[in-house]
Amino acid sequence: MKEELLEDVEVGDIIKVKNGVKIYKGILMPHHRFSKDEIVNLKREDGYNIGVEIDEYTDVELVRRKRTSSEERSEKFKLDESKPSVSILGTGGTIASYVDYNTGAVHPAQSAEEMLYSNPEIGERCYPKVEILFSKLSEDIEPDDWELIADKVLEEFDSGAEGVVIAHGTDTMGYTSAALSFLLKDIPRPVVLVGSQRSSDRPSSDAHLNLLAAIEVAKSDLSGVYVVMHEGLSEDRCAIHRGTKVRKMHTSRRDAFKSINTDPVGFIDPHNGDMEITEDITNVDGEYGKYGSIDPDVSMIYSNPSLTEKELRLAGEGNGIVIAGTGLGHIKTKLIPVIKEIIDNGTKVAMTSQCLYGTVNDNVYSSGRKLIEAGVIPCGDMLPETALVKLMWALSLDEDVEEIMKSNITGEITERRVR
Repeated sequence: MKEELLEDVEVGDIIKVKNGVKIYKGILMPHHRFSKDEIVNLKREDGYNIGVEIDEYTDVELVRRKRTSSEERSEKFKLDESKPSVSILGTGGTIASYVDYNTGAVHPAQSAEEMLYSNPEIGERCYPKVEILFSKLSEDIEPDDWELIADKVLEEFDSGAEGVVIAHGTDTMGYTSAALSFLLKDIPRPVVLVGSQRSSDRPSSDAHLNLLAAIEVAKSDLSGVYVVMHEGLSEDRCAIHRGTKVRKMHTSRRDAFKSINTDPVGFIDPHNGDMEITEDITNVDGEYGKYGSIDPDVSMIYSNPSLTEKELRLAGEGNGIVIAGTGLGHIKTKLIPVIKEIIDNGTKVAMTSQCLYGTVNDNVYSSGRKLIEAGVIPCGDMLPETALVKLMWALSLDEDVEEIMKSNITGEITERRVR
């Protein structure tokens, strides 16, 4: 039945699928390997992919034949220089990809043209300047890449960009957003990291709306570094998270990103750009630039029952250690003398909690007080990954590392928590 209905249309054509009283319109996509045989996959005008089940009541109507590559590019790349100038930097990840409708394959965008080709609505929201810095899986991004991104962001602001969007893989986006939050000093406009949990060939892809939401935030009068992702499972709005307080809390859900120990800064409707800011943001209007660099010789250790003195000493050979402690910030009592020895040898040791919610407090139990006496730096309610990045940054400065780690530099420590 499906083959008969589709025999006069091709992948890439715009069609209408009438299923009873419901009508679905979109670009016919290749059949997805995870879909049932009787499912037709369409890319709707809003960018979302949907699957429609074919039955005896279904009818298919051709709306328009697919266009040639030259026709598509001619139509899609009409840009309006009067719109707000937004720089879009590609680093890889699921969001910086496009679907080949002839094969169904998903390819990483390797050029600005491919990024625009896969998201033509960008040109309706802003005057984009697109550049692919590199194309890496997020797990392959390293500290040197953070500095490269920071330098490029400053270059874009110097060139007149009103905002910067960074397309990034989701797995390590929190690390990059934290690094940029510390490295970029007094930036007057938004820097927005955005990703997608599901690739563009999947019916439930969130790539399109996340990107449009990020562009809207980049056009706003906010200043600082933010992460913009789906707020819930619906398409209604995306959340605006502070770059130092956000964490990926689910492997695959579209609403995986959450602000920890605080609320999101605000929300954005990707469809119309309506934005609600729920937190007072102090906008800066002065000299901006890069402050410090990144010392990569810092390790993170999770306190656990099998942690050995050997593992701890190996980490202590670097310039710093962040411990994700249990509970209020604990580690095996018998390891505290080893930690003191490591600190006495010049390695900085900071303590966070693997609980995520709540704060480190090493004054409650005797073991915690011994850690303080040994010289461990308590990090309040900082996320372990934020503390790791902050220590890397603090070690590059000619300042007191402990004082910096205890100070709230860019919203990474909250005195009053919402949960």
